[in-house]
Amino acid sequence: MNQVQQRVDVLIVGAGISGISAAVHLQQRCPSKSFAILERRPRIGGTWDLFRYPGVRSDSDMYTLGFRFKPWTKPKAIADGPSILEYLHETVQEHHLIDKIQFEHQVTRASWSSETARWTVELSVGPAAVASTIECQFMFVCGGYYNYDEGYTPDFAGRTDFGGQIVHPQHWPSDLMSTGKQVVVIGSGATAVTLVPAMVKDGAEHVTMLQRSPTYVVSRPAEDKVANKLRELISPRVAYAIVRWRNVLLGSFFYNLTRKRPDKVKAKLLEGVRAELGPDYDVATHFTPRYNPWDQRLCLVPDSDLFNVIRNKQASVVTAEIDCFTTTGVRLKTGEELPADIIVTATGLNLQMLGGIDLIVDDKKVNPADTVLHKGVLLSGLPNLAMWFGYVNASWTLKADLTSEYLCRILAHLDATGNQIFRADTSTGVAAENFVNFDAGYFQRSQHLLPKQGAGLPWRLHQNYLKDLRLLRHGPIEAEGLFFERLGRVKVPL
Repeated sequence: MNQVQQRVDVLIVGAGISGISAAVHLQQRCPSKSFAILERRPRIGGTWDLFRYPGVRSDSDMYTLGFRFKPWTKPKAIADGPSILEYLHETVQEHHLIDKIQFEHQVTRASWSSETARWTVELSVGPAAVASTIECQFMFVCGGYYNYDEGYTPDFAGRTDFGGQIVHPQHWPSDLMSTGKQVVVIGSGATAVTLVPAMVKDGAEHVTMLQRSPTYVVSRPAEDKVANKLRELISPRVAYAIVRWRNVLLGSFFYNLTRKRPDKVKAKLLEGVRAELGPDYDVATHFTPRYNPWDQRLCLVPDSDLFNVIRNKQASVVTAEIDCFTTTGVRLKTGEELPADIIVTATGLNLQMLGGIDLIVDDKKVNPADTVLHKGVLLSGLPNLAMWFGYVNASWTLKADLTSEYLCRILAHLDATGNQIFRADTSTGVAAENFVNFDAGYFQRSQHLLPKQGAGLPWRLHQNYLKDLRLLRHGPIEAEGLFFERLGRVKVPL
């Protein structure tokens, strides 16, 4: 192993939304702690820097996707990717974080020693992949939940026969020209419904959204008139807090309604689609999913942009299964062929836990899939380590901010009690089950990679911001299954 080149109290892995949130909270709440941020890519932003496809935008409002500590002040509540990236750059600049970020530093392995109560973290640095190491007492993994190197693409028969260009949104070519082209977008999720109107706007002759099954799609104004008016009347910070709470409560109310009255919500959503596309459109085939609302994420359409291009015959939706790719397009199992110059496989993500880091505790490898989450943040068997994982039914940042606050509370508790180690321990017995009961394909494909959750608190994972607010911001630090220890009296069960 290489000689340790740096030591910090807290190591943050990832400089996207979660990592930036963690750094600001550390500065504000734990000013005595030294920290560094490791980012495998050459720029900040995570998802918002990686994805460069046309029209890339949030599918949550920026009053909840934005940080609690930094008001969103732009007119559009449903923001495009460049605006979100600008917001993140502003945050880094305002909080003087740039010198804390070490770019092109990829964590490959992290080893915990109970003798020293420290993590030794091995790195691959720069284009030449130079080996390096850093030591820390605490490691916060903020790298998201999917593999940045490759998106998910099914093995389509005849793929190599296609004479045009095949593109995955996660790896969008900067020089792709769609002007005057026939485009087939395979998929029905947030990326697909974003790409279709955006590629029409960029000059595509026609865009077909080809889906195996529909998703719930709902239109919403891109601008929040109430929020924009409030900023004229009161301070931006107060206006932001009011609108943020309004949106949190409305979102929670709507989600709970989908659980209690799914048929009523479904009927209302489909009524909205019919109002957009007219009585003659086949909503039953193309916009009526087989599942209930919020069994998977709803797709947000700002200012009816998807519906507008369908009404104007610039785009269409085809619901069918693919037989194979041909030299000139996509053949369906119905025998119909869709002509295409460009095929976009908006078919989803490959999940990856904790950035694919090899985790070693006292010379024994720990598989994240064998751990159980404590309060949705700590993983059993991994001392002094936390992960950030957002909501599937609300903005990611809501959970990221709460997680950051909670970890700062733990660090303060350690200092106050003279301890150096925290650990979640299931040795008293926890009935483990799937991490998230969510029907989205990328979760179903990856259950074998995910940590588990327990049947009850504090091992149960909430998908509820209000409950997590009580649990993480206001609940007691000391809880069942969470132990605090001093160096020299450490025993870490695996």
